[in-house]
Amino acid sequence: MSENKKFFGVNSENWGHKWGYRDSNFIVNDDKSVTFTGNRYPVCGKKLTKFIPFVEEALGVEFDIKPKVQELERKYIEQYNTNNDFIDELKSLFEEDRYTFTDNERLLHSHGQHSTDEVYKVLYNKLKNFTDLVFYVEDEEEAIQLIDLAKKHNVCLIPYGGGTNVTNALRVPEEEKRMIVSVDTRRMNKIESIDKKNLMASVQAGITGKKLEEGLNKAGFTAGHEPDSYEFSTVGGWISTNAAGMKKHKYGNIEDIVQNITMITPSGVINQIKPLTRASIGIKTQNILFGSEGNLGLITKATLKIHPLPKKSAYESIIFHDWEKGVSFMQDLFQSNMVPASARLADNLQIRFGSALKEEKEGFSGTLDKLQKYFIFNIKGFDPEKFTAATFKVEGSDLEVKHQLENLKSLAKKHKGFIAGESTGKSGYLATMVIAYIRELIFTQNILGETMETSVPWSNINQVKSEAYKLLIKLHKNYNLPGKPFFTSRISKIYHTGVCMYNTIAMCFDGVENPEDVFTEIEYALRENFIKNGGSISHHHGVGKLRKDFMVKTISKGSISMIQGIKKAQDPDNIFGVNNNIVKK
Repeated sequence: MSENKKFFGVNSENWGHKWGYRDSNFIVNDDKSVTFTGNRYPVCGKKLTKFIPFVEEALGVEFDIKPKVQELERKYIEQYNTNNDFIDELKSLFEEDRYTFTDNERLLHSHGQHSTDEVYKVLYNKLKNFTDLVFYVEDEEEAIQLIDLAKKHNVCLIPYGGGTNVTNALRVPEEEKRMIVSVDTRRMNKIESIDKKNLMASVQAGITGKKLEEGLNKAGFTAGHEPDSYEFSTVGGWISTNAAGMKKHKYGNIEDIVQNITMITPSGVINQIKPLTRASIGIKTQNILFGSEGNLGLITKATLKIHPLPKKSAYESIIFHDWEKGVSFMQDLFQSNMVPASARLADNLQIRFGSALKEEKEGFSGTLDKLQKYFIFNIKGFDPEKFTAATFKVEGSDLEVKHQLENLKSLAKKHKGFIAGESTGKSGYLATMVIAYIRELIFTQNILGETMETSVPWSNINQVKSEAYKLLIKLHKNYNLPGKPFFTSRISKIYHTGVCMYNTIAMCFDGVENPEDVFTEIEYALRENFIKNGGSISHHHGVGKLRKDFMVKTISKGSISMIQGIKKAQDPDNIFGVNNNIVKK
């Protein structure tokens, strides 16, 4: 998109309702191989012959070359609601390129990226509620003007960043009867300043992770925050959901990175006068803004810690005999105080899933690959149905990288692991951003899936994993679904007291009416099961509307009352009426 052309969410570069870029897509070939289009990712243009056989084996269903269900050509949307006094004054204050009533923009800004409750409904059924107008705010002064105007005319505002949210946080509340305006922040996308001496950068909240890193990298720096969605998600979205990234072990989660936040609420401006290294200044109001999920106001700016670009980076991978040995290794790794920037452990099914996304090697490379597999399974004695693998990205100085790689090798030996090499580690790390595109491909086969993250104490990891799988099998049978359920786990981040566990579920819904609603019921039951067995409501996706029922089991009545009191003080008229988490008017 040209620098001079105004950004709109509906554009020629992005899919819109679907995930990602228009030039990036899985297509099924006549021989049932799969090809990923475009040139943005390492897998692009490669013929993947193992993917469909893997899906058929893992789910126990047949994969057809042609779609089993057809996407709606014309997506459903209702007529917009108008507040004429608000619209008249809006038109007098702002240029026409700041706002739009068009159906495609309104529909796009009425949902996030939750697979079944949002995206599937848009593509194959219909949403229930819609935003009435989309406003593209361009600076802080405009944000203040818009909020004042909404207060004056009692209009509901819903902040919108990259649209990647997966907790229904962007869904319009069913009970909302006022005119609703989605406030898209992505035109506020600049790095305002870089303080090279004190290693801080001031950035506008609508900047995406990709654009942020491109700008910082040119100046020789990085923020190091790299969630799976970083190409599309924004700094403001990271703060409002309390996000985490793939390289958190080196750079921290978002609450460790952000030094100052500016939020405009209906009652004024919230921020520190200046970013502070660390200070005891009483209750820090900016800390309350992490996880605020659009309930209090509009985040317009943030000051971030930055780091010089690492002098060296490397990848590594280790294979373990089973999940339990891999978990034990990961706990030892954390206690060694030499955790690589990214450290992840995948269970056996997830490894096979990842392998299905690799091109079948031919010639000399194929021979080497077969020899390595023979050595691992026949000589070293790893069970193909039980082995697990950890992948790592190491960043830092030459000495840091050297010591961390040596530490990995030492711990691998202790836990009887096998060093599988840089190539496997790199492919495992880079495949993460492509996996999201699979969703739209399996939708065509009546297969619905979603990722469910949770934080779990070390002592409960195996319990959370095994009990969730047992429940999924039971629910699959109770709903009389075809084939068999897909359930896989990985540990994506490690802490002193526990881990972030990522769980992916998928099932076929052939012959099921309103399959997206059935899937959402199953997801809800699994979330309840996580909590029952020691897991959390979320590690980094937030609460939104999808998980808010579980909040009463998460924080005390006093905590809820305190949060609602903050809402009442900052937004007494509920202008930011998105109604996420436990906030009520």
